[in-house]
Amino acid sequence: MVSLFSKPPKRRNTFMQTPASLVGRNQSRKKWQPLKLDGTIALISFIFVLTGLLFTYSSSAFETTQYVKRQLIFDIAGLIAAGFLSQMYTRIQRMKIFRPINLLMITWVLLIIVLFTREQANTHRWIDLGFIKIQPSEIAKVTLVIYIADCLDKVSGKLAKNWRAMIHPIIMAGITILLVLAEKDLGIPALMGVVFLAMLFVAGAKWWHVAGMGGMAVVAGVVQMLVVPYRRARLFSFLHIGNYTDNSTNYQVMQSFMAVGSGGWLGKGLGNSELKMQYLPAAHTDFIFSVMCEEVGLFVLLVVFGFTWLLIRGVMLARIAKSTFNSLVIFGLTLTLCAQAFFNMSMAIGLAPTKGIALPFFSYGGTSVVMTLVMIGIILNLVAVDNAPATAREDFTYYKNRNRL
Repeated sequence: MVSLFSKPPKRRNTFMQTPASLVGRNQSRKKWQPLKLDGTIALISFIFVLTGLLFTYSSSAFETTQYVKRQLIFDIAGLIAAGFLSQMYTRIQRMKIFRPINLLMITWVLLIIVLFTREQANTHRWIDLGFIKIQPSEIAKVTLVIYIADCLDKVSGKLAKNWRAMIHPIIMAGITILLVLAEKDLGIPALMGVVFLAMLFVAGAKWWHVAGMGGMAVVAGVVQMLVVPYRRARLFSFLHIGNYTDNSTNYQVMQSFMAVGSGGWLGKGLGNSELKMQYLPAAHTDFIFSVMCEEVGLFVLLVVFGFTWLLIRGVMLARIAKSTFNSLVIFGLTLTLCAQAFFNMSMAIGLAPTKGIALPFFSYGGTSVVMTLVMIGIILNLVAVDNAPATAREDFTYYKNRNRL
């Protein structure tokens, strides 16, 4: 309120005032400023992209250089998408087409379309557009996390008191997972199910509800593996991995063992892998970790450490996020990336059954590479918008009142 007894302001020289056009221009410049990104996540992601490009070349150049050229294009497209989303995701999500429910519906349409495409490698996973192949299941991993975060944000604080609040998220997640399962893919649906249950738990659902659903999902997965012949063969070969023949279903993992073991402590050197020479199937995709072990030896543990560091950093940033939605999206996307990475690496050393699931940042692929960097871009944006501190050693009392994370 202006005081009646205050002195009137001094009159300014009108000739020295800034023109209205310049004022408007200066104000427009101040409207948008680049967000300060989390250095840890950005650095790990960039190093992984460069290292992945190096090993894509190493694992495939003996056959053709087309893979590394395409991977470079995919990486550039992914980095552009990540850079854009790291600055603009919070803004564009307010647009009607980018609302969580619309993103999920578009994903469902793509998952239905892919079921009527030409079968490739005994599966229906890709929509071939000629110049590029789109894998809808990779898109579904992202859109499902965003939609479930939106659903759980609306029922925050109610999950522990009323189990009925979980019905809607369970139905929507179940439909998405079943559509991916219809592609004859079991690995990605299992990954999506694990992430969904983890998000339910950290959002406040009681542990026995989550454990019950997890138990039912495990039973359904075992039934799927026992009913389908090739899945049953893979399961039994994993349980009896020593029973090896040249035409057995554990041929891939035995070749992977040879690659990992022959690398020794220090590896054979970059580009010197021998098992990639038509012995190890899918050396530049599913089993690229085996090639890395053969060429760099125990230095590959730096990759394991990198994914572990990424997971810890993502969880810490999720804990101090200022909204439930942001927290759940950061947690869900980080867990999706790291759980997939740990499963792929476990598969390469025989700790998990053989399954066609890529190693994020490293395995050759179009949609998988781009969507991996899209997830990083969204995480960076939500963290930057929340102005998360560089360390998680702060008072988390406010957040713990909302979530269990």
